[in-house]
Amino acid sequence: MRRVGTGEWRGWREATEEALYGPSGFYRGPEGPAGHFRTSVHASPLFAAAVARLLCRVDEALGRPAELAFVDMAAGRGELVTGVLAALPAEVASRARGYAVERADRPAALDHRIEWLTQPPKGITGLLFANEWLDNVPVEVAEVDATGVPRLVLVRDDDGAECLGEPVAGAEAQWLRRWWPLASEEVPFSGAPSEEVPFPGAPSEEGPSDDVPSEEMPEEMPFEGARAEIGLPRDTAWAGAVASLDRGLAVAVDYAHFASARPPFGTLTGFREGRETTPVPDGSCDITAHVALDACALPGGRVVTQRAALRALGVSGARPALSLAATDPTAYVRALAGAGEAAELTAAGGLGDFGWLLQPVGIPNPMIDGLLADDPPADGLLVDVPDHEEQ
Repeated sequence: MRRVGTGEWRGWREATEEALYGPSGFYRGPEGPAGHFRTSVHASPLFAAAVARLLCRVDEALGRPAELAFVDMAAGRGELVTGVLAALPAEVASRARGYAVERADRPAALDHRIEWLTQPPKGITGLLFANEWLDNVPVEVAEVDATGVPRLVLVRDDDGAECLGEPVAGAEAQWLRRWWPLASEEVPFSGAPSEEVPFPGAPSEEGPSDDVPSEEMPEEMPFEGARAEIGLPRDTAWAGAVASLDRGLAVAVDYAHFASARPPFGTLTGFREGRETTPVPDGSCDITAHVALDACALPGGRVVTQRAALRALGVSGARPALSLAATDPTAYVRALAGAGEAAELTAAGGLGDFGWLLQPVGIPNPMIDGLLADDPPADGLLVDVPDHEEQ
């Protein structure tokens, strides 16, 4: 167990940054994320193969450029970028260039053709893919006090004890008011700016489209003890990643929630060795929180479920025909195993409910045709940000 705690009271954002990414942080360990939790990348090679097919769609939309980039954000030990490059057709693979973006050191056994970076490369053409990255971008936590005022939550970094700090103010208060209200209009945010500042993904004046859930907030406002994670750093991080693309598609995949149904007590938690645990920012566990993907979305972005996205990319959990067992038993067993893996990737209540934020840059969205053909539409279309909307 690695401990970086000092007994100091700090905001959750600062404490988490040190606990995850500091010199003795959780993600600096040799075992990597796969040693503590299972993502879609680790669940099945079908996931990397589906992302490779998406890269091929992006390649076609780009007109088959001489160099096609694949950027794996929060790459862990490079499992996804390795699998995607291996799954590409030979002609596409000959033009593809892989990048792994990760703060940890480069694994010794990683393919030398994959470039290892701490920040996404600038001006690339291709696909930027961020699987479970944004949930590990540290954020502040707010909680409503006894007087109805949202305050920043402070945490003691050696044992995870909490207390309330100053009222939420400035841009953070503005974000809460827009995306995750924790106070009624009768209790204004202390220090909140007088003018409303639009955030990435804010809906247009026309209101939400008919095929998405309403973004109107519940009439009953939260109570003392209600909490929220202030997602502004994630909005900023995602906008920066998208800006690194000259042309192509950026995709963020994460467990998410939306404005119509925010969790009343937040989602901050920890993971260690495959088990959920109390989040203590001492470097001994992962610290994560669900992502407000609707707040992250930039103009032209669309959020779909992983289930809908993977089905559009050819991943199906359908069982093989029993007749195959009689004609080719080995192929039947192989197909049955693949169906089981596909079912895990698309399962309701599990990985299938993850959100995919699709953000095209300079090209039509290469996923839309397949997703619009899905039935029912509500499974594929959660949030649609109008193209004309300004950030």
